[in-house]
Amino acid sequence: MNLTVEPEFQAKLDWMNRFVRDEIEALDLLFPSSGAPYDKTLTKAAEIAKPLQDEVRSRGLWACHLDPALGGKGYGQFKLALMNEIIGRASWAPTIFGCAAPDTGNAEILAMFGTKEQKARFLQPLLDGDICSTFSMTEPQAGADPKEFICKAWREGDEWVIQGEKWYSSNARFASFLIVMAVTEPDAKPHERMSMFIVPSETPGITIKRNVPGMNDTEEDASQAYIYYDHVRVPLDSMLGAPGEAFKVAQARLGGGRIHHAMRTVGQCNHALEMMLERALSRRTQGRLLADHQFVQGLIADSAIELEQFRLLVLKTAWIIDNEPHGAARMHIGMCKVAMAKVLHDISERAVHLHGALGTSKDMPLAKLYMGAPMLAVADGPTEVHKVQVAKALLRNAKPAPGLFPSEHIPTKREAARARYAHILGEP
Repeated sequence: MNLTVEPEFQAKLDWMNRFVRDEIEALDLLFPSSGAPYDKTLTKAAEIAKPLQDEVRSRGLWACHLDPALGGKGYGQFKLALMNEIIGRASWAPTIFGCAAPDTGNAEILAMFGTKEQKARFLQPLLDGDICSTFSMTEPQAGADPKEFICKAWREGDEWVIQGEKWYSSNARFASFLIVMAVTEPDAKPHERMSMFIVPSETPGITIKRNVPGMNDTEEDASQAYIYYDHVRVPLDSMLGAPGEAFKVAQARLGGGRIHHAMRTVGQCNHALEMMLERALSRRTQGRLLADHQFVQGLIADSAIELEQFRLLVLKTAWIIDNEPHGAARMHIGMCKVAMAKVLHDISERAVHLHGALGTSKDMPLAKLYMGAPMLAVADGPTEVHKVQVAKALLRNAKPAPGLFPSEHIPTKREAARARYAHILGEP
């Protein structure tokens, strides 16, 4: 397993690192709300962002996650992982590099299942960064468990009618279209009940009941929509994929995205670790630098070790996706999903602690990092679901003990060893 890249690509990574730090981080400071990168009405932000996007395009680094047929570079998940490690440092960076979620996954769905008209109206502007979109799946009574969804759709003549509520539909207030999951096959098996639809945002019957603020948001900046679809009518060709295949389509969009989120988390943790190191060498207590206290050295060492372990796990997972058959990385993707919330929580919490009261304030970016950890634990499915998936994958390849005692039972193995070498040991 080779975890290196050629010098030409490393040069691209080095440029990205400088570009994010020197140019894009300013946007985080000037327009800090979580919804700002998606708000196309922020003209001053766009005035700053567009030249940066043009620079990214000129260097061939725009929307590199895309299939080459859609204008991507075909880099593969390993190289994309290294790019996302850098992109994760700034909230605006995904928008500047044309790889902001959920637009990335929604673009993949439209590319696979959209009609020619839908692609012209929505896909190309989405790829160009001119519009944004929403993935409207989770529900207030069900969270992310599609087996509990009740938002439904049924056919009336040449239309589908959508009725029900959706919860935490990110950035719906800014979106030009929504991809909605609804129950169309209520009597089918649990994972074959839902279908997926593309719904233009101006379609009558869509009501945002309220925008829910996340931990890092004010009420004014809230962008997590609680939506009511009241007999929303869309044409028959608005269904993406076949009836009952929404779960399959949704899973197809998540694998690569989880790896990208994991490596962006590595970038965030690196940022927190950098702040810890600077603080340790800048602050004095009890007559000496923080860096000279063993407790502080322990915090730094634990953070660096955990981060390195997690980073290597994610890079190995990306390598498996690139080099082994489809589906081979499923267990490792689950491992990444489980680990990333804990790693971000633990490292950012130590960084906050090392900065004292300053770390808990919004004068530093640490509180934002720290409050992002709980969301990572529930986004794209809660941590527990992925732990179960990992355990089941391991158990499928395990075998029960052949007899009364475990296969590593020392007395039993010792007797077998004695019998094997009885002619040497001189034992009967």
